[in-house]
This record gives sequence, structure tokens and C-alpha cells, in this order.
Amino acid sequence: MTAPPDDCLARNEWICGAYLTSRREILLDATLQHLQLTAVSVVLGLVIALPLALAARHRRWAAGPVLGVTTVLYTIPSLAMFSLLLPVYGLSAALVVAGLVLYSLTLLVRNILAGLRAVPEETRQAARGMGYGPLRLLLTVELPLALPAAMAGLRVAAVSAVSLVTVGAIVGFGGLGNLIYSGMNTYFKAQVLTASVLCVVIAVAADLLLLGAQRLLTPWTRRTS
Repeated sequence: MTAPPDDCLARNEWICGAYLTSRREILLDATLQHLQLTAVSVVLGLVIALPLALAARHRRWAAGPVLGVTTVLYTIPSLAMFSLLLPVYGLSAALVVAGLVLYSLTLLVRNILAGLRAVPEETRQAARGMGYGPLRLLLTVELPLALPAAMAGLRVAAVSAVSLVTVGAIVGFGGLGNLIYSGMNTYFKAQVLTASVLCVVIAVAADLLLLGAQRLLTPWTRRTS
């Protein structure tokens, strides 16, 4: 018995509007989980990366170990990383977040450190001559000037996290990756394509959002260009 000509689900087509309408809640839940896992991991990665970069900037002996360890972490395959973290976090969303945080450190620490190192020494000296203490110098001079490089790393880390979240499907917390993996197992074309396209849309949207934030936070770069 052949499928009705207007039933794209029964024909298992790649592009199917009926899939979008009939699985709307499933897609929404998966998308929200994907966004949550991505946002939490990137924010936590930034919170950890900033003090590491500052330590590497002010203590030269720490730069080598910090960059070395974060680089080694980035080379660990995602499946192996989740397996190593499994005894600590179990089968939970925290397992996925912890893995993504570790992966983001390489990109974030390197870019923040590069931005801090690019601040001209004469600028620091001028600020100190105006009575700026270490904290005020950091918050009002060094970090703003390092922001373009730091934001570049943050954009790459966010896009990478959007992609890596899908691997969390192996523990049941992969956002849209859950739909991709289940769709691949059942050869459900519309589900695989829809979830994959949504991942791309999220990654592009995140990059554009962070780019817009960067332009708002660094108006002097627009005037220079």
C-alpha cells in the first residue's frame, strides 16, 4: 500500500512541513535544552578563563602551564572526555556542561591573554601616572582594550559549544543532538534535517549576537575602521 501523495511523513521525505507542526513541542524542548546547555557552558568557561588569563598575564611562569593544560584538554576526543567525567557527574546535564567548559578554556584563555598582552605598556604607565590602582587599571583600561580579542575567542567558543552539545546525546542531554541521533537510528529524514538546520541557525544567531555585542561595547573600533 503506497503512502498518500500529500503525506510527507509517511513517504519519509527530508523536507516535511507536517513534521514541524506535529513535533512542535518536541522541537521546542530540544531547542531550549540546547540553548541552555550552550549558554551555561560558555558563561562558566568565561568565568574560569578570565582569572586563568590574568594569572598567566601577571605571572609569566604560569603562562606555559595554563596554556599547555588547556591545549591538552582541547585535544581529548569528546567521547573520551565524557567518559572521563562520567564517574564524577554521572549521566546528567552537568556532565555535558563540564565537558564543554573544559573545551572552551583553550579558546577563551588564549584570546583573553592575547588581548591583555596587546595593551600598550605606555597606556598602562599613563594610567598609573594618573593614579589608577591595579583594579581600576584592569577594569577601565586593560579589559576594555582586550575586549576585541576576547570577544573573538568567545564567538568561536560559543559556535563550538553549539556543535559539541549534540555529542551529549550519548548520555541523553544533547538538546537537538538527541533528535539527530534518534533520527539517524530510525532513518527519520525530516527529524535529522530539521534538528541539524536548527543547530546551524543557533550557531549563526549566537555568532551574530556576540558580534553585535562586541560592536556596542567597543565603539572606538568602529570609528577606527
